[in-house]
Amino acid sequence: MAMAGIGNIARIPELKRRLLFTLLMLAVYRVGCAVPTPGINADALSAFFARYKSTMLGLFDMFSGGALERMSIFALGIMPYISASIILELLTVVIPHLAQLKKEGQAGRKKITQYARYGTVVLSLVQGMGIAIGLESMTSPGGAMVVPHPGWGFRLMSMVTLAAGTAFIMWLGEQITERGIGNGISLIIFAGIVARMPSAVASTFQMVRLGELSIFLLVALLALMVAVIGCIVFVEQGQRRLPVQYAKRVVGRRMYGGQTTHLPLKINTSGVIPPIFASSIIMFPATIAQFIQVEWVQHAAKSITPGGWVYSLLYVAFIFFFAYFYTAVTFNPADVAENMKKYGGFIPGIRPGKRTADYIDRVLTRITMGGAVYLSIVCVLPTVLTSEFNVPFYFGGTALLIVVGVAMDTMAQLESHLLQRNYEGFLKKGVMKGRS
Repeated sequence: MAMAGIGNIARIPELKRRLLFTLLMLAVYRVGCAVPTPGINADALSAFFARYKSTMLGLFDMFSGGALERMSIFALGIMPYISASIILELLTVVIPHLAQLKKEGQAGRKKITQYARYGTVVLSLVQGMGIAIGLESMTSPGGAMVVPHPGWGFRLMSMVTLAAGTAFIMWLGEQITERGIGNGISLIIFAGIVARMPSAVASTFQMVRLGELSIFLLVALLALMVAVIGCIVFVEQGQRRLPVQYAKRVVGRRMYGGQTTHLPLKINTSGVIPPIFASSIIMFPATIAQFIQVEWVQHAAKSITPGGWVYSLLYVAFIFFFAYFYTAVTFNPADVAENMKKYGGFIPGIRPGKRTADYIDRVLTRITMGGAVYLSIVCVLPTVLTSEFNVPFYFGGTALLIVVGVAMDTMAQLESHLLQRNYEGFLKKGVMKGRS
């Protein structure tokens, strides 16, 4: 059935063009990840990253698709754009001008996106300068300098190069969103993570060949990954649907309303934001401590590196905090209740207005608890497998959430294009849902 659905893509010229354009833009991105920044000793940098793989550098390297480890022109990746977008999203709560723009629909969103672009360039310049200064002080375990010729010439060149690379990636993502299939920014992160899959598979089979990993354990690991992916798909599509009844109203000679619909509340409203923020906050002090050669500082840094129980407890606590915090920022029950009341809608058995807002908030609080538990299990499981059972789990929970989520989004968009033209989708029974 799925193969027949994929075959239908070739029958739609517009969809085929969009798909080819997306693949071409992703290919351009991967080529750029291999273009090095001038003035870097590649061998010394690779040895340095091998030493600090479990710190914040390893997290950023994962989102950049390995470009940071090679210090390519795309080393900063798309993270400055994501950071700028999240910061603006949070600022809409405290800055009335941004809150007003958010309510103005498409025109307001375009203005906020423009602010996000400016913020991306500023963050990229600052981070580029910080990375350049940091690289000058780095040496490989063998003592080789990562930057053979340090100075302001190298710093300015690196700052401009890395900022230009991030701006180009941002442009690629917007072009994919506009002319391709799926969300361009998400697909770029997806491509960076999936690019490591061939080497991970090869390493796993090498371990099996050398007897370091048994066939039975490999089969069990594959079964576990399938089960985790199935769990992610199930929960990401999960919704709590609150019934909403609209009263009949007469406008001129026409009667409107009277229908029954529902208000969908996603179990995981915050998406992958909590794990990303939690990882960044925990790994930041550990990364800084790696460069402070004091015994107690090194001991503290070791206790909060991935694999320890202190790290796992902090990780789960921060996931819960950001799951509730980000949900509260992005979803306002009072605004939803006010809009329902304005158009004559109400939840059966609940009075419109404040009572409705309180009810929605109470339901959202309960299902967010389930979403936070789900995120914690998915994100901590790879750490437990790697540290306690010495099992090679190459894709962490955050990476797995991103890969599965982006794949579902892209398939849903392909499905909608096929169904709009009266073709069968990928599945004859049912359609992709729940990722809107």
